[in-house]
Amino acid sequence: MPISSAAGRFAPSPTGELHVGNLRTALLAWLFARSTGRRFLLRMEDLDRVRSGAEAAQLRDLTAVGLDWDSDIIRQSERTDIYLDAINGLRRAGLVYECFCTRREVAEAASAPHAPPGAYLGTCRHLTEEQRARRRRDRPAALRLRAEVREFTVTDELHGSYTSAVDDLVLLRNDGAPSYNLAVVLDDALQGIDQVVRGDDLLSSAPRQAYLGSLLGLPPVGYAHVPLALNTSGQRLAKRDGAVTLSDLAAAGLDADAVRAQILGSLGLPGDLHAALAAFSPARIPLEPWIFDPARDLRTARSNS
Repeated sequence: MPISSAAGRFAPSPTGELHVGNLRTALLAWLFARSTGRRFLLRMEDLDRVRSGAEAAQLRDLTAVGLDWDSDIIRQSERTDIYLDAINGLRRAGLVYECFCTRREVAEAASAPHAPPGAYLGTCRHLTEEQRARRRRDRPAALRLRAEVREFTVTDELHGSYTSAVDDLVLLRNDGAPSYNLAVVLDDALQGIDQVVRGDDLLSSAPRQAYLGSLLGLPPVGYAHVPLALNTSGQRLAKRDGAVTLSDLAAAGLDADAVRAQILGSLGLPGDLHAALAAFSPARIPLEPWIFDPARDLRTARSNS
């Protein structure tokens, strides 16, 4: 499949409505792409649970805050053959092995003293063929990457040089579904995406994804992991925090233009999208999380509208 010209992207999972934190990341991804002359693409990462109507709602809300995108929307659920072909290539190179561990077993092993947080410790890496055959009778196997490094370094536009552990990440789950880490690496390359702007909760995933991309012979991407929106307790923003989606905020009397202005204001930018693009500079992005308090920010937005 040919690699297209340079692009940035926003890639939500269609599991529900986008909240203001998601919309903030989408606006930042759009600003990064448009300010550097890149195309801006949308991709639906729908390999996991999908809620009926969520994709349409997300597209409606992205349009409502003024975002546009280039080319057709890609859906990961329609690209399984691409992912399986890549796994087969890694298998032929001797870089894949079967893993029979449950999530609980992985978590328990990772909680052992001196274990890297959340890392897979290679429990099934050295099983004999006889041991694998016996375990296949009990449960289906996932397929893991046989990583040949322990850590990898990427460069992030906001965080600089960043090094993190690389473990034997899952390529194919035991239910037959390709993993997120594999799919996102392949999709970014095949869509010509060389600029990945996303929440900084995913920063620790970047080195392992970049390493996987290098094994697949894919061009490297540039990263910009942007601060999240948090609630007043310092936790990731969620539906339970109240008026956090466009529909919630509309019911409280704020239209999409006012919400966009509130989000852009949190970035020190004017509320008009074109004016924000003209003023945008990655160097001016606040590096601390945006604390979104629906009651306070509703009052502020109303006073400014």
